[in-house]
Order: sequence, then C-alpha cells, then structure tokens
Amino acid sequence: MKKQALYFTAPSSVEVREEPLPQPGPGQLLVRTLVSAISAGTEVLIYRGQAPSGMKVDDTISSLNGTISFPMRYGYAAVGEIAATGPGVAAIWQDRRVFAFHPHESFFLADIGQVHVLPRDMAPEEAVFFPNVETAVTLVADGNPSIGEQVAVFGQGIVGLLVTSLLVRHPLSSLVTLDAHPLRRSTSVSVGAHSSLDPNASGAFEEALASLQGPRVYHGADLTYEVSGNPDALDRAIAVTGYNGRVVIGSWYGRKPATVELGGSFHRSRIRLISSQVSSIEPERRGRWSKERLQQLAWHMVKELKPSRFVTHRFPLSEAARAYQLLDRNPQEALQVLLTYPG
Repeated sequence: MKKQALYFTAPSSVEVREEPLPQPGPGQLLVRTLVSAISAGTEVLIYRGQAPSGMKVDDTISSLNGTISFPMRYGYAAVGEIAATGPGVAAIWQDRRVFAFHPHESFFLADIGQVHVLPRDMAPEEAVFFPNVETAVTLVADGNPSIGEQVAVFGQGIVGLLVTSLLVRHPLSSLVTLDAHPLRRSTSVSVGAHSSLDPNASGAFEEALASLQGPRVYHGADLTYEVSGNPDALDRAIAVTGYNGRVVIGSWYGRKPATVELGGSFHRSRIRLISSQVSSIEPERRGRWSKERLQQLAWHMVKELKPSRFVTHRFPLSEAARAYQLLDRNPQEALQVLLTYPG
C-alpha cells in the first residue's frame, strides 16, 4: 500500500507523489487524513516562489523541519483518524479523530504528543480551522481591544474574517474592514463588521477615516490590524491609525518589501507597531498564559465561531494543482479551500 504526498516542486508547480506507507514505531500513530486546509497566505507565497529561500520552515513544528527550498512539503492543518498504532500505544487510540500540524498527505506518522484529539461533537471541516483560529486569537489578544475603541482591519481573507468574527464580540464603537474582493467584503459584513470597504475604490480611504472619526480630537483608529498579506496595505494601516494608536501586523510578506512613509505625521503620532505571530506568547502575558492555555481557548472558539461556513471549495488531493491555481490566479472567488482524501 502507498501513500500520496503533496510537494511544491518549483514556482507555480506542485505534484502529488506516491511513497511507501510508513509503519508506526513505539509511541507512534499512523493517521489517515480526512481533510486538510490550504493556507491562502503562506502556501501561496511558497507556491509563487516568494518565500525567503533557505529560511527555516518552522522551528516550532517538528513535521516542518528543513529549509524553504524546492522540492518541499508544506501545510499545517490536517485532520484524520488513527489507522494503526505502534508498540506501547493504548488500544483506545484506534479510530480516534485527531488534528495535527502536518503537510498535505494521505497518511502520516505522528507521536502522541503531536496530535490533538477532536471533541466528539466536532466535525473535521470545523477542526481543520484550528491553526487559523489560534492565529486570530493571538492577533486579537496582542491588540488588546478595549471597550468603545475604533478598530480597522485590513484584509478579510480567512485570518482577517476570523479576527473580525472575534472582534465583533467586543463592545467596540466601530469596526471597519477593508478588502479588494467583493466576496470577502460581503462575508465580513455578514459576520458583524459595521462596514467593509474596497481600499482601491475612489474615496474609500477617506470613507474609512470618516467612519473612524471619534469625538473631538480622537480621529482615526485606536487599533488597526494588517492581515492582508499585501505590503502596500501597511502604509495605509498606519495612516488610518490615530494618535497613540496601535497597529498589529499579522501579515507575512515573504520576500516582498514593505515601503512605509515614516517622515510625515507618523514621527509625532506615537503609534505603536506590534509584530504578532502565533508561535509565541506576548512577553507581557507569559506569566499567566501558556501555549496550552492559548490552544484551549482556540479550540473553544472553533466551536463558537463554526468557521466551516467559510469553506468555498473542496478539491481531492489528486487535483491539488487546480486548488493552488485558483488561489494564485482567482483569489476573489475563494475563501477557504480544502483538500479531501479518499475513504
């Protein structure tokens, strides 16, 4: 029996390769994948060849060792069920459904400590959103939104939509989102944004500023998130942020440079630029927050948000090339794209 694994082989090229089916060793699980989620941010950067060559893939995920170089495997959202167990593994693990940070492939090995057992009432298409929900929880926590604040979110891809979905639970005075694609804007409003604007439309930037006009001198956003993946959006995110506001930067631009205008009002604005990334906890919160506590909260929010409503496309692993072509060439048509696996 063979397994199928997805490889990024060159810019704009992926292929599915057959490989021997591994056997679990002591303390290991063999997982048969049911569904995996494509990251429209990081994976498309890799697909386009825009990720920094030679950079370590991810020090925090054991299944993503090595450096960014073709050919390579990638992906970090897989849900499957235990097909076999190695010596020393309790029989109770057999047939359990689990989540793992793992590349796209039909079967894979994992240590018990590398998987999360799904709650019994959670569907695989909900659980596969766990990494993005964890990212959104981290972004919102790092921004620390407060009652009555004015908030702007640049980018309404999956991470942006999840950030918006969490922010609408806060008693904000205004929540404005910006994205170039109509499907994302309409979805943003449906989850609770007060308005969602096309940043490229004439007058949209001025409209965003007007909607963030607070009483008297409190002009502009108190808190702005940049999660569009577009380096050009960072300068606009800074521009809509008011005096002493915060800009949380969750985008990874890869090798794309970000040019920002810091010689004007920024110099006197005392705006704080905050780098946010899910692999670590903000230093000020580490006394009471651990990775485990954050992940417990993320699982709770998966249940609360029901993110499977954002799935727009499903492709079998054998047609993965079509999935990446869609995200690369026609991103306006897709929200979350999933890869499915034969039973």
